[in-house]
Amino acid sequence: MGNVVCGMKLKVRVVHYHCHGVDCWYADIDDAEDRQPDDPFWYVDGCRTQAEALTAACTQLAGFDQLLASGVLPVRLSEATAQAA
Repeated sequence: MGNVVCGMKLKVRVVHYHCHGVDCWYADIDDAEDRQPDDPFWYVDGCRTQAEALTAACTQLAGFDQLLASGVLPVRLSEATAQAA
């Protein structure tokens, strides 16, 4: 039997919104099975373009890939905040 590699199914969500008359973009990374977008693993807000938001999310996904390869699972933002307190 071979080694079993733990993996995650993550999704990136990119949202376009207006803030004080300015176009902005938000991106977050969450578990693909999680229907509630209230506690993602990562987010970025206030991007000026969709491409900027997507680039930031892809960079973070690459970081998560490195964590998973080393056997460390990413934690949700609420868990990271609780651990820091």
